[in-house]
Amino acid sequence: MAENKEIFSSVGEQAENVDHANNNEVVQTGALDAEGHPVQEVESLCMNCHENGTTRMLLTKIPFFREIILMSFYCPHCHFKNSEIQPAAQIAEKGSRYILKIEEKADFSRQVVKSESATIRFSELDIEIPPKRGQLTNVEGLLEEMITDLESDQEARKELQPEVYEKIKEVIAKIRSYMNAEPNTLPLTFSVDDPAGNSWIEYLPGEAAHKWSMYEYNRTAEQNVFLGLLSADDVARQQQIELENKKSATKANISSGLKESGVKSSGFISDETEIENLNNEVQTFTATCSSCYKECETHMKTVDIPHFKEVIIMSTLCDHCGYKSNEVKTGGAIPDLGRKITLKVTDPEDLARDILKSETCGLSIPELNLDLTPGTLGGRFTTIEGLLTQVLEELHSRVFTQTSDSMDDATKTRWTTFFARLQDAVDGKIPFTIIMEDPLASSYIQNVYAPDNDPNMIIEEIERSHEQNEDLGLNDMKTD
Repeated sequence: MAENKEIFSSVGEQAENVDHANNNEVVQTGALDAEGHPVQEVESLCMNCHENGTTRMLLTKIPFFREIILMSFYCPHCHFKNSEIQPAAQIAEKGSRYILKIEEKADFSRQVVKSESATIRFSELDIEIPPKRGQLTNVEGLLEEMITDLESDQEARKELQPEVYEKIKEVIAKIRSYMNAEPNTLPLTFSVDDPAGNSWIEYLPGEAAHKWSMYEYNRTAEQNVFLGLLSADDVARQQQIELENKKSATKANISSGLKESGVKSSGFISDETEIENLNNEVQTFTATCSSCYKECETHMKTVDIPHFKEVIIMSTLCDHCGYKSNEVKTGGAIPDLGRKITLKVTDPEDLARDILKSETCGLSIPELNLDLTPGTLGGRFTTIEGLLTQVLEELHSRVFTQTSDSMDDATKTRWTTFFARLQDAVDGKIPFTIIMEDPLASSYIQNVYAPDNDPNMIIEEIERSHEQNEDLGLNDMKTD
């Protein structure tokens, strides 16, 4: 047994034995930085030639930021050099994004702390540097390193891939033109996005507010997995729980309840009692059909939308010509501000959300190139799937079918592609973003996380323009 214990010693004991054998102890070099922090060095393995080299470390602090560890390695055998930066502080509660507008050549000297989890982007150059080793450098140093990487294999490309060689040569020339601040190049937008919150761009006190900005954001589940804060299994379980909660919320929405209840009333009498109860009944009255001008019935019901307001749903059906329509009317005082709602539809369950689009609301879906101006389709209270289906049917019957014979092949192909994308959205095959802008704040999308905030929905208050107030008749309205 004694022999077995010696053979199967712990990893810690083996590491300690190796450490003592190599005398790998941290040594004080005697050098100090400006704030008196000591520079230490330790013998470490070179990953290039596998001989021992020296790593120097400095724990220091960047003003207006946080503590960091600077490390540099040098191998006397193969002369390999390397340097990197590690955050000495823990991962921040939120991710951070820094943006710098480079407007003059001096801005390229701005100091940059880039952690190993940060993504760097130069917008006008359309260049993105993915997460890799941490660095303490400046903007010019990042661009110079990029040029060095691009130029490393240019001689080989010139012989084997001349067309690629020319394109990379153009990219390098473009980068240098920005670095030299040549005419018609600047400003250049430089951003550092770090989900760990451990990156930084130097800030100069007193400069214009538009030049430097910093934003904090909540990390996504995928970013937490990337940082090692959560396991992929934990995220999958949490997403499954949220999906189940979302399903139960959408099954209990108002539109489903209206379809299942089948509530009807022939007068002003409650369905449950003989007492007058206008909130619990469908009121029916006689109207004139707008198609054949004969008498038809219009049904009306008041519905209280949770976390929104009361609305009136109206539907008309003509037994003579088959004409039918439905619309929604909202009441209440005119608000001082309009409302903009942005929802990211990420899975098929989102299609079952209730949506109220008033007559004054404009709707757009950038991914589908779909833009509905205010007044299109009138007021609608349905689900997202129902609204998209109505748009598909209206466009296909009124626009495409009636004029398709006179369309040229290119136009017909564009329409066919558009309808295919729209059908994919209705079927939940592709994600998309719904943007609703209502100057009267009378539109609504169901929040399945209520009363908590919906992570996929942004609700903003917006100022009405003079033209919008004119269209709504508010400029001439007198309330005195």
